[in-house]
Amino acid sequence: MRRAATRRHYLMVRPTYFDVEYSINPWMDPQKPTDTGLAVAQWEWLRDLYRDLGHRVDQLDPVPGLPDMVFAANGATVLDGRVLVARFRHTQRCAESEAYLRWFRGHGYGEVRQAQWVNEGEGDYLVAGARVLAGTGFRTNTRSHVESQEYFGVPVVGLSLIDPRYYHLDTALAVLDPDTVMYYPRAFSADSRRLLEELYPDAITAGDADAAAFGLNAVSDGRHVVLPQAATGLVGQLRERGFEPLPADMSELLKAGGSVKCCTLELHRS
Repeated sequence: MRRAATRRHYLMVRPTYFDVEYSINPWMDPQKPTDTGLAVAQWEWLRDLYRDLGHRVDQLDPVPGLPDMVFAANGATVLDGRVLVARFRHTQRCAESEAYLRWFRGHGYGEVRQAQWVNEGEGDYLVAGARVLAGTGFRTNTRSHVESQEYFGVPVVGLSLIDPRYYHLDTALAVLDPDTVMYYPRAFSADSRRLLEELYPDAITAGDADAAAFGLNAVSDGRHVVLPQAATGLVGQLRERGFEPLPADMSELLKAGGSVKCCTLELHRS
């Protein structure tokens, strides 16, 4: 099957101040050394790849003292010109919201506001065709699902995460095209697994090793799928389904619990 790519618009934040100074997820260990220069090099490779694929990449300037700001996906959810900026659960990241509010208000977005309830942007909200898949369990409050559905005017489908290693939906599930997803079943509650099986009977499912390699923290344009290179099982499955996997080395950023998708906020328009 021949897959078709569509041009995308992304917002990214250079990891100028990247470090692991605290621990707010199981992947973060402040005792392990980090290499900011390597993080920047890996991030620049990803940004340049998107541009080489024909996508538009805008950049938001990083803010000193906010080492996780590189994970731009968490900053907001953007759909058809409406922007719902994140309200972070952990105090270490709360100041990021103001930077996103300023950027969107200064770049022609007319409807911009911060979420009322804890809501970590595309970390837990993934646009999938005519619906939005929404995660909860560790970060995003379930009450934000109703808020987001009312704000964007599209159905929001709640999914419960149960494994703390996969604390955001984008660590456990990736949208490949409007009708296709790949996900790690063991990251979800039994009810959410049944719902995913009903909605996506032909989904690609990841095994333990590929999930632990953050293979589901991936970005797809409908044909090309950028994902961590260590997720070799998913690379093979994607090829079998007609997608073109593009393996990436994001190992330095994984020290903070993020990879390809975490670094990439998509500015969706229908």
